[in-house]
Amino acid sequence: MKIRSVRSDARRRAFAVAVGRSVLEFPWTQVEFVPSAKDPVVEVGPDPELGNEGFTYLLKSGAEGTVHIDHVFRFVRDPEYQRRDLLYSLTNEALDALAASGRAKRSVARQLGTSLAQVARLLDPANARKSLDEMVRLLAALGRRLDVHVEELRASDPR
Repeated sequence: MKIRSVRSDARRRAFAVAVGRSVLEFPWTQVEFVPSAKDPVVEVGPDPELGNEGFTYLLKSGAEGTVHIDHVFRFVRDPEYQRRDLLYSLTNEALDALAASGRAKRSVARQLGTSLAQVARLLDPANARKSLDEMVRLLAALGRRLDVHVEELRASDPR
């Protein structure tokens, strides 16, 4: 996801990161070089070198830091980011299971009762449009069982 704009808010001691239709607040305490009253942010904006998927800030002292949008999403616990991250992890597990099994994609497609193209889409890490149900079925066909563990996150735990 691309960052539209970023501004530094000294009163809130945070960066306001505009992504899509929302503005996410990212505290200064989460960055490598923490701004202060004596060393304020003099410049901040989306970083074109990161494809606008991160932002760079410059402090008066000359210290420069970069923050990737994934770090912001992880901090604010964005539900869509968590869903995509889970799908990505399951896809990597499915790729490892397929390699370890020695099976052909065609035999997996036959077992699932679907097309070879659908199996290829499920095994594509960049595809975020697949469902968890489809991934559970794929992992089961590859001899893996998925256990779900839900835990409460504390305010200090940015996972």
